Amino acid sequence: MLNNSPYFLKPASVQSVMLRVLLALLPGIAAYVWFFGAAILVQIALASVTALAAEAVMLHLRGKPVMMFLGDGSALVTAWLIALTFPPIAPWWLTVVGVLAAIVVAKHLYGGLGQNPFNPAMVAFALMIVAYPSLMSQWPGVGFSDLAPQLNAIFGPRQLDAITMATPLDALRTALHTPEARATVAGVLGSDASFGNIGGKGWEWVAAGYFLGGVYLLQQRIITWHMPVAFLATLLVISGGFSLYDATRFAGPSFQLFTGGAMLAAFFIVTDPVSGCTTPRGKLIFAAGIALLTWVIRTFGAYPDGIAFAVLLLNIAAPLIDMYTQPPVFGHKNKPAARP
Repeated sequence: MLNNSPYFLKPASVQSVMLRVLLALLPGIAAYVWFFGAAILVQIALASVTALAAEAVMLHLRGKPVMMFLGDGSALVTAWLIALTFPPIAPWWLTVVGVLAAIVVAKHLYGGLGQNPFNPAMVAFALMIVAYPSLMSQWPGVGFSDLAPQLNAIFGPRQLDAITMATPLDALRTALHTPEARATVAGVLGSDASFGNIGGKGWEWVAAGYFLGGVYLLQQRIITWHMPVAFLATLLVISGGFSLYDATRFAGPSFQLFTGGAMLAAFFIVTDPVSGCTTPRGKLIFAAGIALLTWVIRTFGAYPDGIAFAVLLLNIAAPLIDMYTQPPVFGHKNKPAARP
């Protein structure tokens, strides 16, 4: 006889979820190493050690069981995201300071895992790019992947003229915002070595790796479809619409989606379950708002990529969005009244 009784899935542990998130990042990291060298592995190791040390100290100071919480993997996820959003040849102390800000300030001073209102990795990025904009703008180009000069850039004197170049987003923004240049999108994309077929050279494949990891997270039900789809669809629609309006001034959807941190944000940053929205409609509004602000900052702002600032601004709005998008309680026709 067939057993048709309902089944209950065992809740996934925090450690299991975090380990699968780390696993999902591996395709993007592999492409990163292939095109830009092994410096990113050094940054990941440096960020991981710093995050675990800071986590242990803060847990001890707060009187929490160190080994139990240290092994949940949340600090490692934050560390890896910071390393992947920082330049791979950033000086070692910049990565250390960024990780300390994320773990100590953005996470533990707000109560630890599950209590932080802001995404810790984006707090680190925003702080460092405001405090050290030049250091956060030094990225290696494709072909400059020798480990020796990269290690020297991380741990030694910074003589980077031979191995750095502007990121595709920065190169395009600078060219279009220089009045005397009279540049067009097509002209810039065809003349700069940092651009590939559909986005930044090399970054196209890194973005594809993040997309592959994101599909894995969806298949594992670690994340839901709402935020990635809303983020990517909004970025696609708004960039496509403005590109159709004036293709000389506005880059098209493929460039916006496969350059910078769009794919990493869609599946690994916007989907943070702690600092984001939790209701289905709220998730759609939250992610769409981040995409809209990202495009605005990329196109008109002073920073080449606005994901970190967009995420932090929508983190502030997340409780309000959730409050006004609560679904009706089971058995009731109307949703609960929102409290002012």
